[in-house]
Amino acid sequence: MASEVTGSADVLILGGGSGGYACALRAAQLGMSVILIEADKLGGTCLHNGCIPTKALLHAAEVADSVREAPGFGVKATLDGIDMSAVNSYKNDVIAGLYRGLQGLVASREIELVSGRGRVVGDRVVEVELADGGTATYRGEALVLATGSESKSLPGLEIGGRVMTSDRALELDSVPDRVVVLGGGVIGCEFASVWSSLGAHVTIVEAAPNLLPTEDVWTSKQVERAFRKRGLVLRTKTAFAAVTQGDQAGVDVELADGSHIEADLMLVAVGRGPRTADMGFAEAGIDIDRGFVVTDEWLQTSVPGVFAVGDIVAGPQLAHRGFAQGILVAEQLAGVDCMPIADKGIPRVTYSNPEVASVGLTEAEAAAEYGEVSTAVYDLGGNGKSRILRTSGGVKLVRQGDDGPVVGIHLVGARVGELIGEAQLIYNWEATAADVAPLIHAHPTQAEALGEAHLALAGKALHAHG
Repeated sequence: MASEVTGSADVLILGGGSGGYACALRAAQLGMSVILIEADKLGGTCLHNGCIPTKALLHAAEVADSVREAPGFGVKATLDGIDMSAVNSYKNDVIAGLYRGLQGLVASREIELVSGRGRVVGDRVVEVELADGGTATYRGEALVLATGSESKSLPGLEIGGRVMTSDRALELDSVPDRVVVLGGGVIGCEFASVWSSLGAHVTIVEAAPNLLPTEDVWTSKQVERAFRKRGLVLRTKTAFAAVTQGDQAGVDVELADGSHIEADLMLVAVGRGPRTADMGFAEAGIDIDRGFVVTDEWLQTSVPGVFAVGDIVAGPQLAHRGFAQGILVAEQLAGVDCMPIADKGIPRVTYSNPEVASVGLTEAEAAAEYGEVSTAVYDLGGNGKSRILRTSGGVKLVRQGDDGPVVGIHLVGARVGELIGEAQLIYNWEATAADVAPLIHAHPTQAEALGEAHLALAGKALHAHG
């Protein structure tokens, strides 16, 4: 540990991603002094290597699909090709604009931003290898750990060359002809959707029985049907065995059943792990379980005055979860009346084509928790705006018992991520179908589908068949 403390503050935050910078901004807003340490760029994975760049690529892919499908809407247009350098320029412009804005916000709140790699070396004390050389040591009355996550691989599967994680995939300067995506979760489905829209032949390999295995089975089936219709090849219930990279180009992917797939590259999308190794957490007495920092519902660790937020806390790895957790910690420290965050009440969106959005419990989870449940499904085929958009999918509701609150809302279809705001209010306010059914939704919108599903669950369906 360094002999002298370089600086101190009410709140010392290790990590400037969604959780860290949200905590910093809210703490400063509440009158506390803040030091924020970040090893890379302010904004973290979400802004630079995750949410924002992937969604920019997904929007470019949507534009490509729109041009390709334009004649079906009476618009004369042809898709001449994909200029990945221009796509990347567009993506990088989006990131740069948001990055400048975030830098300005942090500076305007008089938050001390320290650029360097930090390590916990004592009681709420962090030593930093500064980006410009040398070291410095900082102490906080409270320490908030927000070091985020990193791409995982499988045992024996080395990343490099044409075997890559999402970080490298975001920087490709051309569209591959053939891709194997290892992992059918959120990251895998989003990249598979992008590459398919940009013209690649895509195969998804997933060991679980369904894509998006943490979603409701109904949701997974809807996505799988849509993906197959788009031409993607799905290999579910299939384990990975090995991959060989050719001398010139390409990969040979061997599966556990002995079959092989040849492709230009393989994306390893088997999830993200907490970035907690070699950071001094355990040495400082902070309990760690399978790499995650152990906290109570208030995000307090086993060491008084030390908190953890974001992807290093076990649960859904979502930027908006970390953001909300950062605010929760700041408000606790300022003595503001606040409530713990329930993970099941956090909305989840997969921005593939079609989109997936959900909040609350799957039908299986609800049955395990409550015993008796009831469900309703409304098909987007009956929704005017969805027919205009030519999207398929639906809304599935899961209810506790026959007249209890709605405990799960699951949506599939183009743009349904925009509906999850209302859905999460319904779930978090423990509304019943009878509470929601009288609410009027504008016509023609896809939000009507959410209203129609609640009408159906309340026994008032007007557009149901049979």
